[in-house]
Amino acid sequence: MRIIIPATTANLGPGFDSLGLALDRYLTVSIGEKIENWYVDHRMGYFIPHDQRNMLVQTALKVNPNLTPHRLRVKSEIPIAHGLGSSSTAIVAGIVLANILGEMHLSDDDILQLAAQMEGHPDNVAPAILGDLTVSAMDQTKVATVKLTFPDVSLVAYIPKYNLATIEARKVLPQNLTYSKAVLAGSIGNALVAALALGDIKKAGQLMEQDQYHEPYREKLVPHLTTLRQIGHQIGAYATYLSGAGPTVMTVLAQDKVKAFIEAGRKQGLTDDYQVLKVDRQGYQILK
Repeated sequence: MRIIIPATTANLGPGFDSLGLALDRYLTVSIGEKIENWYVDHRMGYFIPHDQRNMLVQTALKVNPNLTPHRLRVKSEIPIAHGLGSSSTAIVAGIVLANILGEMHLSDDDILQLAAQMEGHPDNVAPAILGDLTVSAMDQTKVATVKLTFPDVSLVAYIPKYNLATIEARKVLPQNLTYSKAVLAGSIGNALVAALALGDIKKAGQLMEQDQYHEPYREKLVPHLTTLRQIGHQIGAYATYLSGAGPTVMTVLAQDKVKAFIEAGRKQGLTDDYQVLKVDRQGYQILK
């Protein structure tokens, strides 16, 4: 049996800790035989544990401490600490694993509530579970999520070689916003959701680039954001925004502009990894 969880991109500019989008890159967990002690077979790096300390197993055991150990095989197309939801996919996979092995009969909403509490915010876990575009609000006890359809466009992720941990990216954010700035930031996010709900990607793209919550403070950590946004304007992209906490930068554009965008980026010295992505509409899957 296999558990497949999509990568995600969060915030989409002003949708801070609220908006998320599922992408067609995946974490795949294959459930093997029962064994004496948990073993996670992967090639994700020496710093990722193979035993019970692995985040996937730790999450499953938080949900159900009585699970029988199994051999697991994990493959991931999602870079770690790059703003594409790697930790969220592991958390969701762990909860789904516990649900399967423990025969717990958790609903998707049950999984969402658990995942958001563990992650601390719902913007990545919601689309990983439900697919497509999700709009979420979370208080201390409950998550409310609405699933929408993101327009059918291409997304180009520029993925630098360096990592940027979310905890480090959050350190540069202000503790407070003035009342007037908070009202402005919220209204931009509201208008963005309305434009996306109507499928108006041109208007949505303009609003994605007007974030007041996090991008102005994180720009110094991701200097390539400004360069890629300028290139996007030159070739007619809809928007360029910081994916999650970064350092990945996402550009939303029509398919016929993808090649020109990537070529222009490389000419500006941005020669790390470009990935052309599509929206995952389904969310997590369990395949037998």
